[in-house]
Amino acid sequence: MPARRRAVQIALVTATLALGLPATASMAQAGTSDLYVAPSGNDRAQGTARHPVRTLERARDLVRARAHDLTADLTVHLAPGTYRGTKPLVLDARDSGSNGHKIVWQGAGEGATVVSGGRQVGGWSPVRGRFGLWSAPAPRSLTDSRQLYVDGVRAQRARGTVPVGLTQTATGYTASADTLAHWKHPEDAEFVYTSGEALWNVERNGLGQWTEPRCRIDSAQGTTITMVQPCWDNSNKRVEFPDIPGRSVSMVGPGKLTNGGKATYVENAYELLDQPGEWYLDRHAGRVYYMPRKGEDLGRADVEVAQAEKLLDVRGTADAPVHDVAFRGLQFSYATWLTPSRPEGFSEIQAGYTITGDRGWATQGLCGYVDGGTCPFASWTKMPGNVSVTYGQRLDFGDNVFAHLGAAGLDLGAGTEDTTVDGGIFTDISGNGLEVGGVDGRTPASGVEVTNNHLYGLPREFHGGVAVLNGYTQHNTIAHNQIDHVGYSAISMGWGGWPDKIGDIATPNPSHDNAVRDNLIYDYLQMLDDGGGIYTQGLTGTSMADGEKVTGNVIHDQLGLGKNVYTDNGCTYETVEGNVLYNAVYANVGSRHTDYRDDLGNNDPTLIKDNWWQEGTSDGDNKGLVTTGNRLMASPSDVPSKVLEDAGLEPSYQHLLDRRVGALAAPEAPSRVGLSAAGASALYVTFNPTFADGGSPVTGYSVRLYDAQGAQVARRDVTAAEFKRTAYVRVDSLPDSGGPFTATVTARGAHGESAPSIASLPLAATAVSTLPAAPTGAKLRTEATKATVAWTPPTVTGDAKVVGYRVTVSDGRAPVEVTGRDTLVTQPTAKGMFRVLDGLKPGTSYTVTVAAVTAAGTGPAATATATTRTS
Repeated sequence: MPARRRAVQIALVTATLALGLPATASMAQAGTSDLYVAPSGNDRAQGTARHPVRTLERARDLVRARAHDLTADLTVHLAPGTYRGTKPLVLDARDSGSNGHKIVWQGAGEGATVVSGGRQVGGWSPVRGRFGLWSAPAPRSLTDSRQLYVDGVRAQRARGTVPVGLTQTATGYTASADTLAHWKHPEDAEFVYTSGEALWNVERNGLGQWTEPRCRIDSAQGTTITMVQPCWDNSNKRVEFPDIPGRSVSMVGPGKLTNGGKATYVENAYELLDQPGEWYLDRHAGRVYYMPRKGEDLGRADVEVAQAEKLLDVRGTADAPVHDVAFRGLQFSYATWLTPSRPEGFSEIQAGYTITGDRGWATQGLCGYVDGGTCPFASWTKMPGNVSVTYGQRLDFGDNVFAHLGAAGLDLGAGTEDTTVDGGIFTDISGNGLEVGGVDGRTPASGVEVTNNHLYGLPREFHGGVAVLNGYTQHNTIAHNQIDHVGYSAISMGWGGWPDKIGDIATPNPSHDNAVRDNLIYDYLQMLDDGGGIYTQGLTGTSMADGEKVTGNVIHDQLGLGKNVYTDNGCTYETVEGNVLYNAVYANVGSRHTDYRDDLGNNDPTLIKDNWWQEGTSDGDNKGLVTTGNRLMASPSDVPSKVLEDAGLEPSYQHLLDRRVGALAAPEAPSRVGLSAAGASALYVTFNPTFADGGSPVTGYSVRLYDAQGAQVARRDVTAAEFKRTAYVRVDSLPDSGGPFTATVTARGAHGESAPSIASLPLAATAVSTLPAAPTGAKLRTEATKATVAWTPPTVTGDAKVVGYRVTVSDGRAPVEVTGRDTLVTQPTAKGMFRVLDGLKPGTSYTVTVAAVTAAGTGPAATATATTRTS
């Protein structure tokens, strides 16, 4: 090889190594027209390997000069490091590939190349007179933020119980004292209304058990608290049908905040800073306050406050789409979303959709039902993505990380076509993980493939968010993803089916030929309720042939009330086939809905076929709802191993499960703590467990009880496994005063203990004397060697809160003690319970009894008798 040529190659290898690119890959893939970017580069440079540019915007401008006539893919090589910006990188049609070749924005992978909307916070010093509290000057030009991170670990905005009683008014509240008026900046404080199912004395606030709306205080003068508009009216004046009391015209949740508008807690005030890991931005004084966690050194830590609201904006149009662009090996982090902090607030409908705008409560999305209702029906406002696409074609998001984000992670919006999202990680995101398509009548997303991604530990702030939100779409595939540890539903499909609640047809929509297959989903509905592992709303196609296909998924270990596969209002033409569904709370597949497209009284056409499940519903055709060939399972060992192995990440993507995002940390605090009497000196405590574990499994929980003066009177530690088995903790030997007592819960892991949860409501410890009534509707659904025993919980009478059931079988086996979250959460609304009995003999008659258990003892039993099949 000539010496000059060899010297040039050596120089190229040296430069690419300096950029953090593998030499072999760079020599094989880097073309002479490729561009190079490095945080240490210079935007006056030409973007070569030896002379990289510094900013993504400059790289984009250089790409535009070359993109129109490509002869090969043009790769923009981003060296390891952080690329900061307070505004998004905006791409339009000029930034597209050409002649069948792509523009590839290539990072170094493994989280090494970070596209950041954050600003570093330095200059920390202790706050005089506030032990453990530190402050620093806010970065210049920072006007507001909702997120702060310390070494990649999300801090909690300062929060606590509302320190005064609240009586709702037309414009806000009358407080029992003027406490809030004396806060430094009450107008920064935000009330949070957490919902969920009714359970013991857990507060059920919000706008439906799947929601957690938020509204900020506008002013506090004396005892008068005025809330911001339009958030307040949009959350309290939703139009209701005059002839259907309590039914909102939106048909999604109530017309106003429940429980008298009571807030679950208040957030974002200096006066609430009392726990390690909490922070507050005094935007008036330009100071950031933080209470370090154990082991954190603010002199050395990388403290990032999120400033930009968007990191990447792929902004095509119907006439000029952005096409043939790839984003690979990048991490998108440290972006915020400020709309909830503004007067608009967060007036949630479902899955991060909100009612917005002045008089949104009166018209938004109410097409056909009120004068001036905007169309189409249910076209509410979608949560934005910190990375967003509109009218993008043939885009590729591969091997990226979406983490430490304040809105949705990635939004593939209207007009997105033939786009792939694969090999990605979505975690530590405030709202929805990934959004595909919309519901506003614009061009549906089509041909989108979401495959082999790991979505977990979300949503962190807007807890009604979902891991994957898929609106009105066509030919989309969501396959081989792993979704675990999420606060609400894992995958939400479709929209607009709610009119069947009043006997109307579901909203017409363009969806068809969508598939949700071979995903592994577990530990979902960890905070809110009435959702599913895979939840579908509305029409899914025009026939069973092109309707939604839900196949080959493994879905298990649901905490909240819902279903493994939830076919909700207006869900029509869905096929649920070959899935493995177990450890649900209420049903494996449901529910039945009437098809109102004619007057024949049929049900929405649905096929439930060849699944492994536990509910055991018999084969049959219930007016179009066909159930056939499903098999009972007592445990995963009853399922062919290949079926289990085929779900979730494919082998070449399993490494995603070992990748860590952010520093290892203590878990997030549990939520929704509730109490029930267990005796004259004992209480039961339940709570929603932690789903953001800090990078290592939660190993246990500590329950602390306090008397009316705030003094701790008892503590009980349990393992995470013990709590999962029972879903409650019994605390004995309480003081003779009987209370009332409140409780907090912390979570423990390998890297520390969480901050305490928001305290429960108070409850006295009292003797429990009332035995529960007998369950009703006991049934025995049999196969040859297995049977499902199903029953409806007894009606709550007095203090008879059910904490378990005792099941006996006539073959003399030991009684089966049934415990778990479903035993607690199904009773208040009498939702069905079921368990699978194994080891039965074919062709044999069995009698089974089911009795409820409370602190007072075991009540009378319900009885069911049936004969197992012969084969």
